[in-house]
Order: sequence, then C-alpha cells, then structure tokens
Amino acid sequence: MNVFKSLTEQNRDEPYKWIDARFSLTDPEAGSHLYSESHIVNAIHWDLEKDLSDMQKSGGRHPLPDQETLTELYRKSGLHLDDEIIIYDNGGEPFAARAWWILQFGGFKNVSISLEGFEELVNLGFPSDSNTVHPERSLVVPEWNPSILASKEDVKNLIETKQDILLDARAAARYRGEHEPLDAIAGHIPGARNFDWAQLTENGRFETSGEGVRGLVKMADPQQPITVYCGSGVTAAPLYAMLTEKGYSYVRLYAGSYSDWIADGDLPIETGAYKKDDLL
Repeated sequence: MNVFKSLTEQNRDEPYKWIDARFSLTDPEAGSHLYSESHIVNAIHWDLEKDLSDMQKSGGRHPLPDQETLTELYRKSGLHLDDEIIIYDNGGEPFAARAWWILQFGGFKNVSISLEGFEELVNLGFPSDSNTVHPERSLVVPEWNPSILASKEDVKNLIETKQDILLDARAAARYRGEHEPLDAIAGHIPGARNFDWAQLTENGRFETSGEGVRGLVKMADPQQPITVYCGSGVTAAPLYAMLTEKGYSYVRLYAGSYSDWIADGDLPIETGAYKKDDLL
C-alpha cells in the first residue's frame, strides 16, 4: 500500500482533496494560525485537538473521537470514500499520519501522506492562499475498520498471551523510564519493545527507504501482528503508517497509548531496556 506520496510539479493539476494537518504540541493554536495565514488552495484544516481528538473524553491525552463525531467531521469536510485525498503538515511530523489513520479507520480508500511539508509544496509550485474554505457537505457513510484499533483491554490481553509484538514509539529515555516530561508514571507497558518514531525522519521529511525504515522492518516479520503505541496515540501513527507502507498486514494502534494505560494507576509498568531487543 502506498501510504506516503512524493509530489512533483506534474501533480499540481490533479483533483486532490487536501487536508492541512499542521499543529504544534507546544503551541496548540499554531496550526490554526498557520492555516489562516496560508494553505494549499482548497485545503481544509484538521486540528489535532479540535478535530482529531476529543479532549473532553477520558482515554489518554488525545482521546479518539467516537464514530458519530468522526462521521460529522468527514461529512462537513465534504469527503467521499473514493476521493483522492492528500494530507500534509510541516513535513516529518506525526500530525498528517494521525489524520491519515483516522481516515483509514473510517474506510477511506485513496488517502496519502505528502512526504513534502507545506513550504516544500509551495516551492514545488502548488498554489496557496488564505481563503476560507467551505466544502460542500457530503453524506458519506463510513466503512469502519475496527481491526486497526486496539483498546486498553486488547493490550491487557496481548501482554498476557504474548501474541502481538507491542511497539512503543517514544524516545528511548522515556521508554526506559529515565526521563518523563508528561506522564505521572515513568516507564512502558510490560513486554513492549521500543522504536523511536523520529528515526523515520531525515531533513524534515519521512524517508521510506532509509536506515530508520530498515531498522523498523527488522522488528518483526510482515505477517506478525503488531500493536503500536506512544504517549497519547499521536506519534505512534507514523509507525503505523510506515509499517503499512512496507506491507505489514496486521497492525493496530492503541489510541489511548501510555497515558491511558497509567490513568488509573492499577496496571503494571516496566522500566529499563527490552533485553532481547538488540536495536536498543
């Protein structure tokens, strides 16, 4: 499956539907401000915390919206299941991947993450403006794909049965519990391996055939079930996307991730390295 797409000047006249997913975890209003200043012509903006998360719910720092809320997002965005959709952020960030995963969850067929960030797209000649976009509302009926979503109960089961590989997308120091800037309890879900999602990026974009990807595909056979997680379900999305790009057929995202796992303080955690993982 071609998840990531490198765009060229020859793509400028394609009838894509564009989604601008720019965001900053340190400044939640930054993405909206950037979009209002300039965006690819006819792009809509999906904000991580206003559209791609339900910040009023429990279930981690960026809880997944329910299906009714997501259906409304798809419809007000004017999307249809067969649309050619391109999602961009600033390049080499997790936000376009989060939006892409949410469209996969809804059953959209032809969605790609732009390898080029916004500025690079503009430099390639894709027109931009600051006009307010008002898509024609659709009546799309999502074809939900629950097989790509893991719940807390699913993760409890898999660490007991050891059937899935559990892959933590955070930086190694957070995984090992040596440094935890966000969560009240440091460490990782028992049995999880670690692969920092940032290893998939180079010079502000994802590399689909670089050293980082070669390290990722060493983690498991393409037919092995893998469940990915991070702190809040956002930075795990690039791992999910890249594994899908590389032909892994049984990948799930634990949307609540570590912040959901530790929320009640009653589930086990581990610290230190995964002893059998020679990549750490």
